[in-house]
Amino acid sequence: MNYNVNEKGYYGEFGGAYIPEMLYPNVEELRQNYLKVMAEPDFKKEFDQLLKDYVGRPSPLYFAKRLSEKYNTKIYLKREDLNHTGAHKINNTIGQILMAKRLGKHRIIAETGAGQHGVATATVCALMGLECIVYMGEIDIARQAPNVARMKMLGAKVMPALSGSRTLKDATNEAIRDWINNPVDTHYIIGSAIGPHPYPDMVTRFQSIISEEIKWQLKEQTGHENPNYVVACIGGGSNAAGTYYHYLHEPEVGIIAVEAAGHGVDSGESAATSVLGKEGIIHGCKTLLMQTKDGQITEPYSISAGLDYPGVGPMHAHLCKTGRAEFMAITDDDAMNAGLELCKLEGIIPAIESSHALAIFKQRTFKSNDVVVVSLSGRGDKDLENYINYFKI
Repeated sequence: MNYNVNEKGYYGEFGGAYIPEMLYPNVEELRQNYLKVMAEPDFKKEFDQLLKDYVGRPSPLYFAKRLSEKYNTKIYLKREDLNHTGAHKINNTIGQILMAKRLGKHRIIAETGAGQHGVATATVCALMGLECIVYMGEIDIARQAPNVARMKMLGAKVMPALSGSRTLKDATNEAIRDWINNPVDTHYIIGSAIGPHPYPDMVTRFQSIISEEIKWQLKEQTGHENPNYVVACIGGGSNAAGTYYHYLHEPEVGIIAVEAAGHGVDSGESAATSVLGKEGIIHGCKTLLMQTKDGQITEPYSISAGLDYPGVGPMHAHLCKTGRAEFMAITDDDAMNAGLELCKLEGIIPAIESSHALAIFKQRTFKSNDVVVVSLSGRGDKDLENYINYFKI
């Protein structure tokens, strides 16, 4: 079984490029060039150099001793929260800004939910001196105010999405509209492993630095490259795609994907796509999607703005359908408590997205000698307001 994209842009039956005629030239230009550009020695050199000197990679692989003792297993945290800008998002935006420059684009657009991808995009645009427009749902703008301020300080223009649920899905719609209207000079930096081919594959390749590092870091610390399990939270799925990438075809490594159950999978307020979704098309690709019987997209819900998405990347839909990955759904309450537990046991304040991944240890038993690597995809600074309100701190 192949878990990578095929030459037509599909992971099994998921993926492809379902786009309006007017977007075809943009997407086709990218498709024809992305692998070629990424293979250029100059590109690789510049990408690696920026990841090292600007982002601060490699990010540490930290053995969480007290957390491991509590759950009687060996838990390692891949510290993406220590990257510049506070999350894994910067790995992809550095790659895509270098790609955009080589394709002669000088205007950058992006969508953002939790604001981490918006900040990462604004950051690389400031670094490269390019115009930056970030679309963000009106509701997310309110609940992620510090990130909005960061984007503005970095010189980006933040455009509110006022339609629909006024969250990530709607921000993505607005960004796509902009791209249709500005096809020649604009590159759309998609922040997740979603969108028309080649985006899911390109984003995954830029994020694969995560699993590349895990392999040699684990070897250094344990003598083995392969853990028993790799775990990541999933909204669209870029941190997860990067965490799994080098383990996709290693059958002895279990893959665990953690979705947001919101108030509960059956509550009507959830974002557990693997349970609630069926095949459909969103933002240019065929994937699993939460929708009504007549195909209208259902509004997702999660306390975490970054997991609040009605679909999932096509690679993850394929991993789900084939059974290669085990999907778990975690409620708001369980995620918040897991986040606070990490603060108390390890002195690390995680993003609420990452807290979903940490919450699996309460629900699933691992063996005492299992090595479980969890992607700590982001830090909790952006979520302090949510933590404060939830725990009445």
